[in-house]
Amino acid sequence: MTLTDTVTRGPVKKERPAPVTRRVTRRNVAGQDLGTVELEPTIFGIEPNLAVLHQVVTAQLAAARSGTQSTKTRAEVRGGGAKPFAQKGTGRARQGSSRSPSMSGGGVALGPKPRSYRQHTPKKMVRLALLSALSDRAATGRVGLVDQWGWEAPKTKDAVAALRALKVTGTVLVVLADDETAARRSFANLPDVQTTTFGQLSAHDVLRSEWVLFSDRTLPGASGEVAIPVSADTPADVAGSAGPAGPEPEESDGESEEEAADA
Repeated sequence: MTLTDTVTRGPVKKERPAPVTRRVTRRNVAGQDLGTVELEPTIFGIEPNLAVLHQVVTAQLAAARSGTQSTKTRAEVRGGGAKPFAQKGTGRARQGSSRSPSMSGGGVALGPKPRSYRQHTPKKMVRLALLSALSDRAATGRVGLVDQWGWEAPKTKDAVAALRALKVTGTVLVVLADDETAARRSFANLPDVQTTTFGQLSAHDVLRSEWVLFSDRTLPGASGEVAIPVSADTPADVAGSAGPAGPEPEESDGESEEEAADA
C-alpha cells in the first residue's frame, strides 16, 4: 500500500464486537431474589465508545452553564466624559477619557459577555453515549432491578431500608416512572441518591453515579418495552386473565319451541 492509497482511501471504520447478553438479578424492596432478567444486548451489552462519550458529556456540561458573566466596556462605565488632563505640557501620554482600559477604574477590553455555551450534538451521538454509559455500568455489575417500589406515602426511612436491603452503596441513580411521586419524594432527602425518568436520562447522570436502579416499569427492553424475566417462575396461564367465568348454561328438557306452541 502506497502513501497515495492511504490518503485517498478515507477513514477506516473500526470493527466493534457484537453486543453481549448480560443478566441482572431481580429483587423486591425487601431484598428477596425474584429470579434473573436478561438485559437487552443493544442497550446494556455494547462496547462503550469513549470518544463519543467524552464529546457528549462535555457538551452536556457546557449546556448546563448559565453564561451570565459580564464586564463593562469603556462605553458602559459611569463617568469619563471630561478630558482628564491637558493634551500637552504634562509629560504624560495623552488621554481623552479616564475610563479607557489602560487607566484604573476604566472599562475592560475584550472582556466576557453573556452568551450561550450550548453545543450542537447529533441525536445519534447522544443515544450512543447513553448506551455506552449503561453498558459500562452493566459490565461492572452496577445495574439493579426492582419489581416495584410500591410505597403509598413518601417516607425516607423506607427508601434507606430498601437501599440497605438491595446492598447498594455509594452514589445511586434511581430511574422512576412519571407517576411514581411517592418514591421520588422518599429519595429526595438522601444526598447520595438522584432520581430521574427514563425520558430524561443522560450519559452524564449515569457516569456520575456508581449504581443505576431500574424497576419493571422503567427497564428498557428489546423494543423499548419492559424486559420480561427469563428465569422467574411465572405460570403459563395467569388466573383471571380471561375475566370471571359466567354461569353455566342450563340443560334443555328436549322440547323445542314449536312443540311448546302446538301444545
